[in-house]
Amino acid sequence: MNEHYFSSTPSGDARHRTLDVELAGRSVQVQTAASIFSPDGLDRGTKVLFDVVPHPPSTGEFLDLGSGWGPIALTLGLLSPEARVTAVEVNERAAELTQANAARLGLHNIDVQHPEAIAADKGFDLIWSNPPIRIGKAALHELLSRWLPTLNPGGQAWLVVAKKLGADSLLPWITDMLEAKAPGQFVTARADSMKGFRVLRIDRH
Repeated sequence: MNEHYFSSTPSGDARHRTLDVELAGRSVQVQTAASIFSPDGLDRGTKVLFDVVPHPPSTGEFLDLGSGWGPIALTLGLLSPEARVTAVEVNERAAELTQANAARLGLHNIDVQHPEAIAADKGFDLIWSNPPIRIGKAALHELLSRWLPTLNPGGQAWLVVAKKLGADSLLPWITDMLEAKAPGQFVTARADSMKGFRVLRIDRH
């Protein structure tokens, strides 16, 4: 049986391979491997996210939550070379691939970290994420409770979630969670719906 992509230390054969993908409007080569999320290339959810989100600011502190082999972090790095991008990933193999792919593309503004290595008070101006829904509801709620409140004032978070995996029930939960943590500071909305996915937007006043 295949290991889950959210295993922290995959033990199976990595089976590295190089793929041609399109990121930030350009064709690039990246490396992927087994036992990570979407090893065959850019997944449908992330494609939907890229189709919906506005161009990121030129500078700021950006967060990719659950980087996989790095498509979101790499895209942010390519679009905003003056910004600092933190890619959070618990899967060691995926984290290494994100770092290697950033180096392959000459991106020096991407920092790949295990979540426990990031200070609890660090804030972010922009969060893009295709969150790991399949880790289970309790773990997902813990993940989002940890990271969404790190939005700085004026910051935005954009999440893509499959409708069949609970996107429509997740949004009101996020709304209630953020209101409980910081009353009156956050506004949440479904920004778009496309190809079976919901794109959720969170703004901090």
